[in-house]
Amino acid sequence: MKIRIKGNSIRYRLTKTEVETFCRKGYYEEKTEFKDQCFTYKLRSRKDIFNMNADFKSDTITMYLPENDKDRWATSDLVGFKHVLPLGNGKELLLVLEKDFVCLDETIEDQSDNYPNPLLEKKK
Repeated sequence: MKIRIKGNSIRYRLTKTEVETFCRKGYYEEKTEFKDQCFTYKLRSRKDIFNMNADFKSDTITMYLPENDKDRWATSDLVGFKHVLPLGNGKELLLVLEKDFVCLDETIEDQSDNYPNPLLEKKK
């Protein structure tokens, strides 16, 4: 699972295996270890919500997806989900959860478990 944070937006991108694991278990997490601390980012499904949600506690970002959305994600063509979370005082947090596609440009990272890029499929 990859995380991208820019300003007040958080985006998670998951490979095929990660999406399948999340949809089966309702939970997925990654960690980045530093010398004296660990940064964790998690994805969890919840039955008691109707829109995506998130929190940041104890050096951990947790993004929540409604259970109903989780149940259909792995087996559908649905790329992902997006929700603007009101924070109060006129501020918002953009939450994005997506399937990770093969990059269009050259990259050194392993993409063998990524979803086929629809833009590459159209070029064929």
